[in-house]
Amino acid sequence: MSEKTLFSIPVGAVGTVGDVRLSGAMRRRLLDLGLVPGAQVTCLYAAPSGNPRAYLIRGSVIALRNRDALNVALA
Repeated sequence: MSEKTLFSIPVGAVGTVGDVRLSGAMRRRLLDLGLVPGAQVTCLYAAPSGNPRAYLIRGSVIALRNRDALNVALA
């Protein structure tokens, strides 16, 4: 069974953040945007190419590259 990540959420579905597995500036940015453990995240839509995808996090919509979304584990 593969681990569930933010990238694995289908468009329209909701997930709960478990852990942000990045370091440095990118980790800090994601935490500042509200991607903290326990936060509810909804995948709103994906670009026609599939990258990036838009997520609703604590009332704000942010776009994340797939490579970054793969590093956010779900609870």
